[in-house]
Amino acid sequence: MTSHHRWARPVALLLVATLVAGCGLPRGGPTKREIFAGSVMNEGDAFVLSVNDRVTQATAVQPALGFSEAFKSAGVLGSDTIRPGDTLGLTIWENVDEGLLTGEATNSTVLEEVQVDGSGFIFVPYAGRIRAAGNTPEAVRRVVTDRLSDQTPDPQVEVRRLAGDGATVSISGATGGPGVYPIERPTRTLSAMLSAAGGVAIPPEVAQVTVVRGDARETVWFEDLFDHPRFDIALRDNDRILIEEDSRAFTVLGATGTQAQVPFEMQTLSAVEAIARVGGLQSAAADPTGVFVFRNEPEEIAQQVLGRDDLVGAQRVIYVLDLTQPNGMFLARDFLIRDGDTLYVTEAPFTQWSRVISAITGTLGTVSTVDSAASAISGDE
Repeated sequence: MTSHHRWARPVALLLVATLVAGCGLPRGGPTKREIFAGSVMNEGDAFVLSVNDRVTQATAVQPALGFSEAFKSAGVLGSDTIRPGDTLGLTIWENVDEGLLTGEATNSTVLEEVQVDGSGFIFVPYAGRIRAAGNTPEAVRRVVTDRLSDQTPDPQVEVRRLAGDGATVSISGATGGPGVYPIERPTRTLSAMLSAAGGVAIPPEVAQVTVVRGDARETVWFEDLFDHPRFDIALRDNDRILIEEDSRAFTVLGATGTQAQVPFEMQTLSAVEAIARVGGLQSAAADPTGVFVFRNEPEEIAQQVLGRDDLVGAQRVIYVLDLTQPNGMFLARDFLIRDGDTLYVTEAPFTQWSRVISAITGTLGTVSTVDSAASAISGDE
């Protein structure tokens, strides 16, 4: 056997091994080592931080939904509340023969079709401009009586609404019956009005109710209307009510049951719940020590979790969960996922090594071919 033939087979095997190691084997994402290599400590652009009790508390920030005190303190609006554009009728009796408004032959005066102007006021002779909008006819009657009593003895006043739609609200979005609804005695509160409109047409746990009142726009969870009665606010004329589905979602990648963008479908979502939502970790591939959450953390929270005060603006933070630690599951249960997070589970080293072995064994045919060619070359010589 010549020296050329003696070295042909080892050279062929070395060539195949080199090709397998040099080529980029298929994989679902970066390894745990590569993620840590990209940290700020290694001159990368992201902070890599292990999750502990302090981190879970500092990052447990969720969008606060609820109504302000201005919305919650508004009194119940009656169905007879006057609004701009309404037409009122007034009858005034005076206890004298010749009164301020009455003639010689009668002791009463009828003021028909008194229009409530755009600012909500009416004008009554000798009583002046009176605020009518937002008040009931009874409240207006008392004001007119009080003002006339200084000028005529014991005046008697009647106020009635002659025309006008009364107070209304509009309801749109994911509701059973969108439209414009009057505020009546049974529908003076938000939950009652939604019931009158057919309720919500989406799962209650993901339904958000937005009330637009003037320039204010405030949102509450639909379920909180019943869990927290203070959020079941009294309605106001021209309120606009919008029912929408919660749009928050997170992205999951790596060695999990699925890889997709996943909606929250609940008010708060922990890392454990997020993992369970996508079918859990792949038992044959996942590394339970390498569960990562990628997030753009606001400046205030980033400085708190990192113990720094020199950061400016949102920071890229990668949180690490090790489910094999004694309290790993508890930390994952307490760590809350936020809108826009990316949950990534790395592959176990054994999985990566198995892939390399499979790639090598898959090239045995190539090795045999190369070896045969080397033998043929040697034989030819």
